[in-house]
Amino acid sequence: CLIVQILSGVFLAMHYTADISIAFSSIIHICRDVNAGWLIQNLHANGASLFFICIYIHIARGLYYGSYMFKNTWLIGVTILLTTMLTAFLGYVLPWGQMSLWGATVITNLLSAIPYIGTTLITWIWGGFSISNSTLTRFFTFHFLFPFVILALTALHILFLHE
Repeated sequence: CLIVQILSGVFLAMHYTADISIAFSSIIHICRDVNAGWLIQNLHANGASLFFICIYIHIARGLYYGSYMFKNTWLIGVTILLTTMLTAFLGYVLPWGQMSLWGATVITNLLSAIPYIGTTLITWIWGGFSISNSTLTRFFTFHFLFPFVILALTALHILFLHE
């Protein structure tokens, strides 16, 4: 699942534009004008759901067989899950429609609950005092890079499993 997500994501990134004025139009361009673009986009979007189903089945199997006793393996697995959830959220924001803008605002505003550094952290993530073009650029960059981090964590997960 992860390899399919990475490959389809690389092909989508070749045609996506991380600019707030044309991000949604670039998604439409991918679906309408790129050869098999609609297929790649749907494979990437729906493949993420399948990926999460596979992860949840993997976690359930680990709970059933008591794999949480392997502390390093389990903690890396939890890190993989959290990084995957973060990556999925960043990808949800990329079409930059009304709902993704709302989602980015609400979810990132949860960081304001962190004492002392919350508002500074939000300003740093947004690249200013409101969600703007720099926010979308950062989200796209992180959404592109995190799958490779997940791939490295997966290799560590397997390494610790076979220790």
